[in-house]
Amino acid sequence: MTEMLVTRGLRKSFGGIVAVDGVDLTVREGELMAIIGPNGAGKTTLFNLITGFEKPDSGRVLFLGKDVTGEKPYNLARMGLVRTFQIVRPLRNLTVMQNVLIGCKVRGLGPEAAEESLKAVGLWAKRDLTASLLTHGELKKLELARALAMRPRLLLLDEPLGGLTFSEAEEVTDVIRQTNGNGTTVVLVEHRLRETFRVVGRVVVMNQGKIIYDGSPENVSRSEEVVRAYMGGRRWVIGA
Repeated sequence: MTEMLVTRGLRKSFGGIVAVDGVDLTVREGELMAIIGPNGAGKTTLFNLITGFEKPDSGRVLFLGKDVTGEKPYNLARMGLVRTFQIVRPLRNLTVMQNVLIGCKVRGLGPEAAEESLKAVGLWAKRDLTASLLTHGELKKLELARALAMRPRLLLLDEPLGGLTFSEAEEVTDVIRQTNGNGTTVVLVEHRLRETFRVVGRVVVMNQGKIIYDGSPENVSRSEEVVRAYMGGRRWVIGA
């Protein structure tokens, strides 16, 4: 498969604390994969380095074969590298539709892209409400809709299931699965392992800024290093 994203030796520290420590990662076109790990493992910082919100101390980021290290986030979005954020950032005084249309303009797309994405996440009926009136679950869906409306080649989702009810999480994972099925490469950072492992085909585990596992979700709990680092020595059952 085509290499969609490649990082080589990415490193980033803050005040002497190394957040990302020499990460080599390859994401291939069409993949649906997850990056997991304990709090402070470096997952969100890795996303920030890939998407231009932070500049690495060293290392490179390549997107579709082009070196985009330190490129501005809006330029990367125009190229099709789009992300969401762990903490939702809607423009609360604008309507749901207006929030999504802003993303469309970045990619030079019309309102049909906004309509398509809002229908996909189940917010079409609330398109004329101001974002401030949405529930937390609906705001998470709005964040996803804004990203989908930009029709990404590669979509990075930072904790898309955070704070959602079980039924809301099921709805969002269905959208993620369908998005990937329609040809979008998807990488998500997530802590809700049960829902995540049901949809992804590959899992990368980070700890203390390094990748300590890269493989199938079925085998992740068999890694002694993952068990020690992530679960404190306590084994867990996939899907439990």
